[in-house]
Amino acid sequence: MDSSSQGSGGMKGGIGGLFGGGAPEYSNTELAGVPLTGMSPLSPYLNVDPRYLVQDTDEFILPTGANKTRGRFELAFFTIGGSCITGAAFGAVNGLRMSIKDTRDMGWSKPRNVQILNMVTRQGASWANSLGSVALLYSVFGVAIEKARGAEDDINTVAAGTLTGMLFKSGSGLKGVARGGLAGLALSGAYALYSNWDRLTGSSSSSSRLY
Repeated sequence: MDSSSQGSGGMKGGIGGLFGGGAPEYSNTELAGVPLTGMSPLSPYLNVDPRYLVQDTDEFILPTGANKTRGRFELAFFTIGGSCITGAAFGAVNGLRMSIKDTRDMGWSKPRNVQILNMVTRQGASWANSLGSVALLYSVFGVAIEKARGAEDDINTVAAGTLTGMLFKSGSGLKGVARGGLAGLALSGAYALYSNWDRLTGSSSSSSRLY
């Protein structure tokens, strides 16, 4: 049996040497004393160092001058669509609540079902239209202010929110414009504060450590 194993090993070595694919074979005992400091373990299936498979950079290519984050114009479509869907869902739930309350004296019949369906549809469309209009105005003001200032920061958010509230309530007179502006200022300011809360808390904690 030893002669057959030696013969098969010699045949493998001869064939490997003939085609240039022969590789030295080492036992586990011989490899046990090899230091692996600073080296990643090789894959048992691929003769590739796993360090070469680690992606330290982004796996996409940006056009020249493009930012890694989406701008207000790209986010406008998501904002408007999301506002319309949110308004439709909230309006449908509100319409269902109102219709059930108004028709509680009626039995479950076809006229009541039709009335409930009409109320749900009407309220859903009304809320979707209102929130979609607000999102459209906010997006337009945000893009316009960003292009005019040439910068993207929280000032654009607060200014766009204030102008959106003023224009949305412009049909209610000066008091309505003032209320709408204050509401837009409060909501946009709260959003800006929320989006920068981690940075504000981090800066405050670092300054407290210094003192």
